[in-house]
Amino acid sequence: MELFNPAAIEKESMRIIEENLPDLATLPAGERSIIKRVVHTTGDLSCARLIRIHPRAVENGLRALKAGKPILTDVNMVRSGLIKNRLASLGVEVICLINHPEVIKNAQMRGTTRAMVAMELGVPKIEGGIIAIGNAPTALFTLCRLVSAGQVRPALVVGTPVGFVGAAESKEELISLGIPYITMIGTRGGSTIAAAIINALLLMA
Repeated sequence: MELFNPAAIEKESMRIIEENLPDLATLPAGERSIIKRVVHTTGDLSCARLIRIHPRAVENGLRALKAGKPILTDVNMVRSGLIKNRLASLGVEVICLINHPEVIKNAQMRGTTRAMVAMELGVPKIEGGIIAIGNAPTALFTLCRLVSAGQVRPALVVGTPVGFVGAAESKEELISLGIPYITMIGTRGGSTIAAAIINALLLMA
């Protein structure tokens, strides 16, 4: 293997993942690609057993991307981790409102998190698109509330918030809604994982 060749490194990494996770071979190709991308990003084989993928998640996500539907993220770290040339070729806009002046002002007035307000402000812009939450459990709780109230119908929700307060619970609530989702159960997660999942879809699209 060429240790300084990015393509060769990635190819060998994927081979190692497949070798160590033989059960992946039983999964549909799309789900397999997503799990491999997450494991590759984290360098942690144990992450594979934590990923949960709704049966319609891959199909819905790919359809939305191919139709040029937007992606709403909770934090800029998710947005910055996405493959720019793939987004551009598909005509997909990525929206993150966490630093929007209206969000900052509203959150201060209400004494709540910017992630919550950003999600409330962003969902009207995302009908039929993808929502990727990689950091804030409060953003995912808010989204679940809006979905339950019929205020938004995303094609896919990628929900991988991280932490010891609310992260696991918010992901359990997402799963209970029955809408297409991709998540990582428990306290683990993060923006890099959310970005890795979206990137796997972008590479397939």
